Amino acid sequence: MTVLNGSVQPRSPLPRVLPPPLSIGIDIGGTKVAAGVVDDNGIILERLIEPTPSHSPLAVENAIVDVVDRLRASHVVESVGIGAAGWVDNAQAVVAFSPHLAWRSEPLKARLSERIDVPLIVDNDANAAAWAEYRFGAGKGSSVMVCITLGTGIGGGLVINGQLFRGTYGMAGEWGHMISVPGGQRCECGNRGCWEQYASGNALVREARELARSNSPVAYRLLEMVGGDPDKITGPLVTEAALQGEPNAIELLADVGGWLGQGIANLTAALDPDLFVIGGGVSAAGDLLLKPAQAAFDRTLTGRGYRPEARLVLAHFRNDAGLIGAADLARHAMVEPPESGRFGFWPRRRKRGRKAARQRREGLLVPRSTVSRRSRP
Repeated sequence: MTVLNGSVQPRSPLPRVLPPPLSIGIDIGGTKVAAGVVDDNGIILERLIEPTPSHSPLAVENAIVDVVDRLRASHVVESVGIGAAGWVDNAQAVVAFSPHLAWRSEPLKARLSERIDVPLIVDNDANAAAWAEYRFGAGKGSSVMVCITLGTGIGGGLVINGQLFRGTYGMAGEWGHMISVPGGQRCECGNRGCWEQYASGNALVREARELARSNSPVAYRLLEMVGGDPDKITGPLVTEAALQGEPNAIELLADVGGWLGQGIANLTAALDPDLFVIGGGVSAAGDLLLKPAQAAFDRTLTGRGYRPEARLVLAHFRNDAGLIGAADLARHAMVEPPESGRFGFWPRRRKRGRKAARQRREGLLVPRSTVSRRSRP
């Protein structure tokens, strides 16, 4: 109560301070499921990390529901974003194909919506990582940003003037499956010689194990670290050995960095970005990866010395980028749902174009070029 002109006046109520909106972000990779509760500033309040249970779609679905239930037990969340290691359609609903998991035309959003009672979206995991870096991390302020995530394979995301570029059908950014070596290493996607077979966590592990199995005396330190069993060599182990100064681990990372820089030069020729953000588990090697990549990029860039060059930087969020970006995309979908018909943020659907293409194939639609302007109304 306050006194004004001799009379008692009721005190104005203090404005109610609402807690910041929270979302759950989930990053599903080939080897792990990482989940976290994220606020509207991109800060993770709680996280969970579990191994990807199997290649079974149902087992992965169960793992997602489990981590959501556990996180919601102590947080009030308004949405859930799924970053999936696969090609997700423009409706943010169906995983069309995954090289590392058994998703084939998987209606992941519909299945999860039956078991999770808050709004959710599904997007490509690398798109989610790219969005996190653009919104809150190393990509802030860039005009054309390419994000490359080095994990089990290579993921990619492209942000142009503040919008994620997904392509016509939602499947842009699959840099890892560009052919780098025709007839080269077999890839899980079914092709040979894909870029990710030479510049990813899987490539690093494969080369380290081959070196260990060669009985070369230079590999004794790596074998010593795993008790003499080459099959126990992992990417994080090689990275840790390199950071401790083990020369062969350093050389293995430099080889991956060289392939990375060469691929980045090719992407520069195609996209002409101002920034490359390098994330994913392999990026934990820091300069042991980035410096060889920069050297290969400088050596192979078309027009080098006569053009502005994109910068290469490490991701700010490293392995957390995917879940942070997925949570922020889900929060955005609360304001503008992907199916709303508005196209300020989410990509335009191509349904009419697909219908017209089908009609042309069936002879039901006359090509516009055959209709004279005079005959048009």
